[in-house]
Amino acid sequence: MAFIYDEPSHTFSEYLLLPGYSSAEHTPNNVSLKTPLARYKKGETSQLSINVPMTSAVMQAVSNDTLAIALAQEGGISFIFGSQSIENQAEMVRRVKKHKAGFVTSDSNVRPEDTLADVLALRAKTDHSTMAVTEDGGPNGKLLGLVTSRDYRLSRTPKTAQVKDFMTPFKDLIVGDETTTLPEANDLIWEHKLNQLPIIDRDGNLLYLIFRKDYDTNKDNPLELLDDRKRYVCGAGINTRDYEDRVPALVEAGVDALVIDSSEGYSEWQARTLAWVRETYGDDVIIGAGNVVDEEGFRFLAEAGADFVKVGIGGGSICITREQKGIGRGQATAVIEVAKARQKYFEETGIYIPICSDGGIVYDYHITLALAMGADFVMLGRYFARFDESPSNKVHIGNSYMKEYWGEGSARARNWQRYDMGGDSKLSFEEGVDSYVPYAGALKDNVQLSLSKIRSTMCNCGALSIAELQAKAKLTLVSATSIVEGGAHDVTLRNADMDGSNHL
Repeated sequence: MAFIYDEPSHTFSEYLLLPGYSSAEHTPNNVSLKTPLARYKKGETSQLSINVPMTSAVMQAVSNDTLAIALAQEGGISFIFGSQSIENQAEMVRRVKKHKAGFVTSDSNVRPEDTLADVLALRAKTDHSTMAVTEDGGPNGKLLGLVTSRDYRLSRTPKTAQVKDFMTPFKDLIVGDETTTLPEANDLIWEHKLNQLPIIDRDGNLLYLIFRKDYDTNKDNPLELLDDRKRYVCGAGINTRDYEDRVPALVEAGVDALVIDSSEGYSEWQARTLAWVRETYGDDVIIGAGNVVDEEGFRFLAEAGADFVKVGIGGGSICITREQKGIGRGQATAVIEVAKARQKYFEETGIYIPICSDGGIVYDYHITLALAMGADFVMLGRYFARFDESPSNKVHIGNSYMKEYWGEGSARARNWQRYDMGGDSKLSFEEGVDSYVPYAGALKDNVQLSLSKIRSTMCNCGALSIAELQAKAKLTLVSATSIVEGGAHDVTLRNADMDGSNHL
């Protein structure tokens, strides 16, 4: 006879945190959101930790190299989507690893034989007033000079004048070399009153430009997530079909962590994938697995060698797995049970395996609830899809700007590997939808707002770290009536957001 749970499963919106004692030291600026990403033994530290408990979902509409860079600057990690060719995914990882904060690859370049007319046309196209003059007109050619708006006067310089005749020549430039650090570059910029500093290699080829205007921006990322070589940390998703080819390519590209992207992780396919990674790389490669919703699923993946376990089935805003297959569980209940299983496993083995709450996040406070219930970090799709840095298109619908957002199980993505059960190499039916989400602007502004709410709530609970929150948190189930009571009610709001776009 089937096993039937006595209690219904619950979502985050059915819970509230109760306040705890907060002393004078419980201020948001004292809160640390650093959290482990990979398994570790008792008394040791994790091989990889993230500075904020936020990761971006393995989705075409969410995680590319642009978003990975932006999120790493804020202290989190992106898992670049795997439903693309191995070469394309590895190249995205390489672009993240090669990106240096403040070091910009020049995308406005001219040759010495080009004319002022060419310069003005390029400026109109890129809106950049500074252009590198290189031998071949490329971003990494031999640097011959710079052209800025101070090098010509539209009223006097003929449009046919060649760049070599009015540019600032190389001999008059202050430049840095391959060993120049960002602080050193900024010192040169300020010492010589420069607006930009070219960085060249030993052969005089242009590598990067560093701009004075970026100085303050660089100072604004105190939590940026870097590896031991000062490169941004980056993750990537893999599947259980082509891992023997995909994993080596991603490792060679410099990936910091992998995760098996699957709608359901309690399977032999994931065990095989984990076993191959361990046999091939030992513990040198960090790899997470999932998704699961109960103790059995967690223990299976823990014993199979997962470095972290993702929790959640059917809770994503674009996921229709529950509608299509009747499989899943309320996200809050799933996190609570798996967290208990994780603690039990830790007590038995002395090995701590972080868990990631994936799906079901609608409001900022749901992130705090997930952490309080035992998650070490959360994975977000719709949240990040709304930002400038996500790869989807921004479109104008009605009176609002929206971003396209589609599930990996939709006909648009056709990521059949994510739903692979060893059958045909195709998506037999959809488990995701194609949709829009309200456009929300820059990632940085939104993430910092969300994190400020999390820190403030933690202070209300008397906690200055995620571990302390989990130890001290008191949660209560709420009734449908009290959910209504928790929002604005019995008033007429001014400038009311009637379409619900205040959701994350």
